[in-house]
Amino acid sequence: MAAKKNDNKVLAQNKKASHDYFIEETFEAGMVLTGTEIKSLRNGRANIGDAFSTIRNGEIFIHNMHISPFEQGNIHNPSDPTRTRKLLLHKEQINKLLGLSKREGYAIVPLKIYVRNGYAKLLIGLGKGKKQYDKRETSAKRDAQRDIQRALREKQKVAR
Repeated sequence: MAAKKNDNKVLAQNKKASHDYFIEETFEAGMVLTGTEIKSLRNGRANIGDAFSTIRNGEIFIHNMHISPFEQGNIHNPSDPTRTRKLLLHKEQINKLLGLSKREGYAIVPLKIYVRNGYAKLLIGLGKGKKQYDKRETSAKRDAQRDIQRALREKQKVAR
């Protein structure tokens, strides 16, 4: 029997999340998917840019996560690529997320989809929304750090 690969390949990432939110805590959740959805996901045909999570009846769901239909799929292909999908978390984690997300300005944000030990996982984070001036400040810090690194590289080139 072949050994399982322990690969943590990132299949989709929400780059907007770090721009729009201060991520305070992260949770790893499993996803309830069909066979053709996981095949399409492994081909990198997913988008979580517009996705968001809600908690209903003690269960957590992700909405607007787009997984394109599998090309070689059959009649079991889900007809709606943005259907609501259930996430798998422990009750304690769901209760903790529920309590924390009820606070003003907090949201449950999907961060990335990856494969761990053959299972598709979704990294969700508890995020506090950034104001416009926070976004500008983060951008300015990133630009300053980039300029510092560039100056150091140029200085090392001159020293040689």
